Amino acid sequence: MSIIQAFDNQSEAILKPEYISRAGENFPKTVIATFRPKIIELLRGTFETEEMGDMEAIVPVPVHCFTYKGRRLGMYLTMLGGPAAVGLMEEAAAMGAEKFLFFGSAGVLDRELAAGHLIIPTAAYRDEGTSYHYMPPGDYVDVPTAGRLAEIFTELHYPHVSGRIWTTDAIYRETRNKMEARRKEGCIAVDMECASLMAAGRFRNIPVYQFIYAEDSLDGEAWDARTMLSDHQDSAYETYLQIVLETAIRL
Repeated sequence: MSIIQAFDNQSEAILKPEYISRAGENFPKTVIATFRPKIIELLRGTFETEEMGDMEAIVPVPVHCFTYKGRRLGMYLTMLGGPAAVGLMEEAAAMGAEKFLFFGSAGVLDRELAAGHLIIPTAAYRDEGTSYHYMPPGDYVDVPTAGRLAEIFTELHYPHVSGRIWTTDAIYRETRNKMEARRKEGCIAVDMECASLMAAGRFRNIPVYQFIYAEDSLDGEAWDARTMLSDHQDSAYETYLQIVLETAIRL
């Protein structure tokens, strides 16, 4: 059986996230997931945080709970790739999270998108495996929350661009032919999680929001690392944290 025929909504899952993670009292309804350890360090150095449980199925990952402008929020360090990111999201939902905001970096397919520019995915090309277990086959999965996220960014005067992105499992198999094909379809960036996360959110009926910031570029005669291989200034991390917190309290 091909992986694109893997979706099965006729029988129950054998292992369920609630077997691993249990709901806790006062668990935040809105949870942020970051791919950067530095963001967690900055959060813990800025706010009084409380760790609520560990998500255990993949690796122990605590959820850091805190209050920002009167809103109780949670944040955890998620992992690269659709399978791990979705697994942790499933466990956080079992603990009580009702909506998720993911943010991280991505490669751009248009060199005009400067490093650090904010991107809101509107749909993701399913060049990965996880989404095929959560929804029927198809080339793209839409991002139903993109419009609301764009409204918030506009309200907060955060410059951004919206567009399709390409989600792939294989970071070292992003070939030129594939890149050109995705760009012709309107993709402006490449990541490793969006399609998986959106398919899982759709299946679980959980709102999943995601924005990314531009980092390396695939658009050129050679790969351009730009900021990918260098440490960001602390001020950049502070800016990203401020953006995600202001966004989270408006969801």
